[in-house]
Amino acid sequence: MIFLFSIGFLEIGWIEVIDILLVTVLLYQLYKLLTGSVALKIFLGLLSVYLLYLVVRAAGMELLTIILGQFMGVGVLAAIILFQPEIRRFLLLIGKTTSLNHDRLWGFPWRREQSEKLSLTPFIEASKSLAGKNTGALIVFAKSSELKYYAESGDLIDAVISKRLLMSIFNKHSPLHDGAVIISGNRIKAARCILPVSENQEIPASMGLRHRAAIGLTEITDSIVLVVSEETGQIALVRNGEAYRNLSSADLRVKLNQFLFDTDQKPATAVSEKSVSAA
Repeated sequence: MIFLFSIGFLEIGWIEVIDILLVTVLLYQLYKLLTGSVALKIFLGLLSVYLLYLVVRAAGMELLTIILGQFMGVGVLAAIILFQPEIRRFLLLIGKTTSLNHDRLWGFPWRREQSEKLSLTPFIEASKSLAGKNTGALIVFAKSSELKYYAESGDLIDAVISKRLLMSIFNKHSPLHDGAVIISGNRIKAARCILPVSENQEIPASMGLRHRAAIGLTEITDSIVLVVSEETGQIALVRNGEAYRNLSSADLRVKLNQFLFDTDQKPATAVSEKSVSAA
């Protein structure tokens, strides 16, 4: 082993440096995952109990050591139960970022070619019309994942995409308007779908449940979500937990092309405001 330097009796090598960097990254990601949630306070409480256990054991307090030792003995199981939502989000985040999700890695180019044929005009025209009537809408564009779990929470449709169908779904008197529409495989896969709501406490109070649901889904998947606000009539796009609000039709087309097809087009008008970033 090649040593870089030594501190007293400690000899530091490349392996130790890499080990420390990996632990630092892991702790930082854990901090980001827990920030803004009740789980952070629970984690600090468990950490305090563990530190107390070390102190009483070092001090030779046998009774307290036995009691806290029994508690620490089931600590892993208790942590799994208490942090079940956070662990699930962490695993989904890993699955989202891993390259194994990308079809190009396995040599399957046809799904990308099919996605590039998706016509954006029906979504842009429908969003403009719905915004003009202050009618809320939530449209999810699936990318690497077909979002089968979320599609099954609503009503399966499997219909051809059209402006009239989208407007009919989100009509205030339609039984399908309450929830999200999922677009997958160039078709409307399902409507009235339930999305996970973000627990990020940094989201402005001006953003309603639709925006929170859009942010929540994009925090754990690579989907793109189009939101039409029922209160203000503003159009927003959400990706990776970040909401781009108050988009014009031109901005919406540019950003949809950019997010769905990885193009580098620039909007003709001013760049839309990025209003919130998930912690």
